Amino acid sequence: MTKPEILFLSHRIPYPPDKGDKIRSWRWLKHLTECFSVHLACFVDDPRDFEHAGYLGELCETAALVPLNPNWSRLKSLQAIAEGLPFSFRYFHSGGMKRAVAAARARPLVAEFAFSSAMAPYIEAPVSDRIRIIDFCDADSAKWLQYAQTSRGAMSWLYQREGRLLALAETRIANWADASLAVSPEEASVFNNRKGVNRPVLSIPNGVDTEFFNPANTKPVNAHVCDVIFVGAMDYRANIEGVLHFMKDVWPKVRAQKPDARFTIVGSNPDHKISALNSRGGITVTDRVDDVRPWLAGAKVVIAPLRVARGVQNKVLEAMAMAKPVIASAEAMTGINTPEDASVIALNPDDMADAIISLLRDEARCIALGKAARDYVQEQFGWRSSLDQLDQLLAKLGVYSSSSEEGGNESSSPISATR
Repeated sequence: MTKPEILFLSHRIPYPPDKGDKIRSWRWLKHLTECFSVHLACFVDDPRDFEHAGYLGELCETAALVPLNPNWSRLKSLQAIAEGLPFSFRYFHSGGMKRAVAAARARPLVAEFAFSSAMAPYIEAPVSDRIRIIDFCDADSAKWLQYAQTSRGAMSWLYQREGRLLALAETRIANWADASLAVSPEEASVFNNRKGVNRPVLSIPNGVDTEFFNPANTKPVNAHVCDVIFVGAMDYRANIEGVLHFMKDVWPKVRAQKPDARFTIVGSNPDHKISALNSRGGITVTDRVDDVRPWLAGAKVVIAPLRVARGVQNKVLEAMAMAKPVIASAEAMTGINTPEDASVIALNPDDMADAIISLLRDEARCIALGKAARDYVQEQFGWRSSLDQLDQLLAKLGVYSSSSEEGGNESSSPISATR
């Protein structure tokens, strides 16, 4: 039987799922292909990812991969000042994407799914008898307002402007979409408590593949063994600032007590400030790695010292699934809500330094924390539940045909998140 057709838009190529947002978009995309003929249109901001065009072309009915040059897009986004638009909307504005979307929308689609607010403008004009779903994932406007609070001068003004205009745009999108999603109840409440939002944003959480992220199936490579590790895309501002803050206020205290302690920063495209840390004070900086599991397996303690964080941190869930003790800021644990015996929340740099030193000296507690962490993630953060919730929403909206309501099977993500 012919499958119904659906359009799936994403601001970044969903595969490989090596960043937090890509993990979520990949799960949705892969699951939807089991019941729909999916027409994918997405941006590609890393030329290396074009090597996956063949795989996505086989998986989807059609796959339009539109190149995006980050430097040119940043320059182009300045046009938004004159237009009164959010910078992110102009950043992701593309003639190539408009043509790809127009070609897909000319088909007899039953629904259109846009991942992230930046892709919503491409389907804002409604088509009769066609459902439109937006996955905001995070309240990006709130992130920019957080950045404004920690910035000065022109940058503070730019972030404030982006947060304000994007909040207005998010409200409009939530009101015209047939359904809108967020990654956690906390993120959904940001939208739903906002004046002018008439249609509630729903919460469907992220999950983690605990079979893939399984310490029993992963062996550390000798060269990867370290005391403390951070995993995250190192060209992402929140990760850069979190690590630099850690290096300034926490790591010297740890080294004062444990001079031989080793810290590894694992993540793609490290900013020059991060790269400069390599080989200094027991620090190793990697670039993009094919698989973060051996690196996590070789670490004693995982840290998440973020000061700005939205949604649910996949890096934390994956570390917990690998049965590693996690020491994190309160911001990094938002939406995860672990019991006290499954993680350590550090409220200030001294707390984080003390927790690291204590755990490095207490192997038994490390093991106990890690076991409790994995047990909690297995119980609370399985992808099956999230995919079932998506299926229920699609059925309620009338998107599923009678032949497709059973949904599909959970598929393992072959590449781990680094954001």
